[in-house]
Amino acid sequence: MSNADPSTSKGKGILVLAVDSLGLAQPSKPAAHPSWFGLAMCTLENRGDLFLLTLTGDNEHRINPSMIDKIRTALHQVRTEAKAGSVLITTAEGKFFSNGFDLAWAQAAGSGFRDRLHHMVESFRPVVADLISLPLPTIAAVTGHAAAAGLMLAISHDYVLMRKDRGVLYMSELDIGMTFPDYFMVVMRSKFASPIALRNVVLQAAKLKPMEALKMGIIDSVHESPKRHWRLLCASRRSWVLGSGMGTCIQRYVKLPSLRFAICLGWHTRKC
Repeated sequence: MSNADPSTSKGKGILVLAVDSLGLAQPSKPAAHPSWFGLAMCTLENRGDLFLLTLTGDNEHRINPSMIDKIRTALHQVRTEAKAGSVLITTAEGKFFSNGFDLAWAQAAGSGFRDRLHHMVESFRPVVADLISLPLPTIAAVTGHAAAAGLMLAISHDYVLMRKDRGVLYMSELDIGMTFPDYFMVVMRSKFASPIALRNVVLQAAKLKPMEALKMGIIDSVHESPKRHWRLLCASRRSWVLGSGMGTCIQRYVKLPSLRFAICLGWHTRKC
């Protein structure tokens, strides 16, 4: 399975979600946010048919309002410039893919901690919707640790690839006494291969190494080295050029009923 072709379906009894009919296919461009907290950065490169979104810097790539706005702006550019055969790959520099929400920023508000945390949770919801509704294949190339919202960022892509020698997947909410946002649970139920995998991640806060995550069906493949990792991604891009009709009218695949999924990923605050 470590050599699985990301251009094929996982075949897990999934239902088809046509997001055009649910109002998720063409979100408006995100409004500019003051760059008052710009330590967490990302870049977007366009290499022909390949869009490469990189979380830059040797840090934990914590998800804060500034990071969220930069990612949404990049995804809007991808949506605008994508053509038949385009692919998005998201990766990160350093030993972290993303270590989740920027709790230090929230805690700096003192009594306003919960308000800031809620703001990040709700601001991140459209990022998940943007990724799922993109009309092109998406790959998360996880080259380091992915925790909490960082893991959610990864599994919001169509395919998740990991390095064999580095990285842990971890939902930390249980250990730090926080509840899961409603849309986190919807996405995990739709993406994880089995109820046992969901139980281990949610109720046991398991820290999964790459091979464990692969066996549980949480990720799609594991690779020995960064060089092989990137070669496989480039090969995947070429296969999509040949089958570029994918994603033009049917955008994404999920296990849950599509209406419930749309409600949880919409830009409003209705609960699932």
